[in-house]
Amino acid sequence: MVRVYKDIFPRVHVELNQWINKAKAIPNSELKNQALASIESKTFHCEGGSIYGLLAGERWKESIRFIVAYQTISDYLDNLCDRSTSMDPSDFRMLHQAMIDALTPENNIKDYYYYREDKDDGGYLVELVQTCQSVLREAEDYAGVYQYTHKLGGLYSDLQVHKHVIEEERIPRLKSWFKDYQRHWPNLEWFEFSACSGSTLGIFCLVAYTLSGQMTDQLAQQIGKSYFPFMQGLHILLDYYIDQQEDEKEGDLNFCSYYNHGNQMKQRFVFFVKQTNQEVQKLPDATFHQMIHEGLVGMYLADRKVSNIQHAKDFVKELLKVSGKKATFFYLNTKMYHKLKPDKPL
Repeated sequence: MVRVYKDIFPRVHVELNQWINKAKAIPNSELKNQALASIESKTFHCEGGSIYGLLAGERWKESIRFIVAYQTISDYLDNLCDRSTSMDPSDFRMLHQAMIDALTPENNIKDYYYYREDKDDGGYLVELVQTCQSVLREAEDYAGVYQYTHKLGGLYSDLQVHKHVIEEERIPRLKSWFKDYQRHWPNLEWFEFSACSGSTLGIFCLVAYTLSGQMTDQLAQQIGKSYFPFMQGLHILLDYYIDQQEDEKEGDLNFCSYYNHGNQMKQRFVFFVKQTNQEVQKLPDATFHQMIHEGLVGMYLADRKVSNIQHAKDFVKELLKVSGKKATFFYLNTKMYHKLKPDKPL
């Protein structure tokens, strides 16, 4: 954690400041507003993801350059889709092609705004994609990892397309999509599978290990299994858990609302915690991955929004109990952080 605060976070802000300056120069006002808003409101996504830079050894700065650029693409496109007047799946698919190209160094750049009226971003999105490509081009063992990053990136992009179309089409599309994967994951519900697809943590882990020079076929395969579905699913389900009231008020899709009742939701979260615990033990640096897992639980559950959720006290107590002592440590420290800091989201 000392290294995180001393080296990692300051480097994240060096990278982000460069993208903020580029976003300020975007000619189209709508694209500029969404680019700046996505960084301002979601800086903590880049900070959290960049902790994986610790796994990259001497190449930690390159790792952070990739993670910040890739996460910035993700958050920017999420804003464009969430706040969009468009409900066109072709538009969402074309925008998210940027995330596939960012993972594929040999891919040519596309016209990602092909289906929208707002187009002129002054090269902002293309530069983000090319930054990711340039880091991966210099990662010697990336060819052996590509099938895993591409799979996770593809699932993420599919999810973003299906969840942003017109409201009456969202659930049928997500359920139909899950049918293609259900035989592989019979212990998941369709909305849980959607949540598992919505995290970038597995990609960051794969890229950081690749840059470290430690990557093997066996390790790439194990990271794929250890992070998808359970670690990634736990990450996004926690995110949806704390946003329940907000999403209900705004009429936004929230995967937690599809559990039959609160007790079922609690049991399923406990299941995800236990499965994640088991899976991360199979990785090298298991204590690091365990810290990420327990940090996710502790920090999300300490969010101020949790206090407004019905039956949250029992839910929090049960999850902290099964997650381990470090989860309680992160929980108490984050609570203290919120008390000392101004009333601002983490």
